[in-house]
Amino acid sequence: MPPRHILIVNARKVARPVFVIGAPHSGAEAVGRALKISPGFHVTIGQHSVLQAVYAFARRPSLYSGRGEAAAAVMRDAFAQGWQVHPTSCLECTAQCRSAAGLRGGEVGPCVEQRGLERYGDASPDLTYCAEALVGAFPDALIVQVVRDGRDTVAAMLGDPVAMSWFRPSVANVDSEFPNPFYGVEDEPDRLSWPGLSPAGKCAMRWRGAIRLAARLRRSLPGDQLKTLRYEDMVRSPGSAAAMLTSFIGATIAAPVPGAGGRRARPEANAWRRSLSLGQLADIEKVAGEELRRLGYL
Repeated sequence: MPPRHILIVNARKVARPVFVIGAPHSGAEAVGRALKISPGFHVTIGQHSVLQAVYAFARRPSLYSGRGEAAAAVMRDAFAQGWQVHPTSCLECTAQCRSAAGLRGGEVGPCVEQRGLERYGDASPDLTYCAEALVGAFPDALIVQVVRDGRDTVAAMLGDPVAMSWFRPSVANVDSEFPNPFYGVEDEPDRLSWPGLSPAGKCAMRWRGAIRLAARLRRSLPGDQLKTLRYEDMVRSPGSAAAMLTSFIGATIAAPVPGAGGRRARPEANAWRRSLSLGQLADIEKVAGEELRRLGYL
């Protein structure tokens, strides 16, 4: 059995932290916002210390391969710093995190009261790509993974300059880091096909990789530790999603509202029908058709 570590943050023991994971633009941030405004929770979205650890491991899995406990220690230290609550703790928060907390303009924060604080969580972007290190750091963690139609995910990524910046030749490290879960490159055929993929195809490979990681994570964790939520169900019935999260997490959770605080004013499913060309759809299905069919999207 791995050694158990007790993490104390804000004079409170961290127990059963909740982490929300998913492919880029899967809707994980909406669940994170719901957790953030739920009583007794302190949930972060993109804290600097956390993102440093996340991208170090997500983009270079060789850093923690065979070094599980060392990676776990790095993750615990990152969250111990990111979850600190003090008068200026929100100054360096991302816009998403500040918006989710209801902070405006030059408000300093903090975004949560220490009184009544009982649980911690995080819904940082790309957290899914270091899920193994995350579970190693917090063996009692609860994981909520959000799954969305890959075509909608690709459409959203194509319209997001930050998401697309990862594909720049000077940034993509598919040759130096192989296999590369961050880009969904798993084997030699993937690596050989990567340079010739269209932007839609590369986005689809990232989505496919996240879905495969999610499937492996589900097989490795007991059912009471991981819950899958479909974005489309969340859009259709936020109240039902809240009830499911409340039952799984063991605390009253607010209804997740996709799109709130984001670029779109209203949440949508099947938006890909208006934004993707036939050529882009063909590229997506060529790369990720198997996963789309397995999840019932095709």
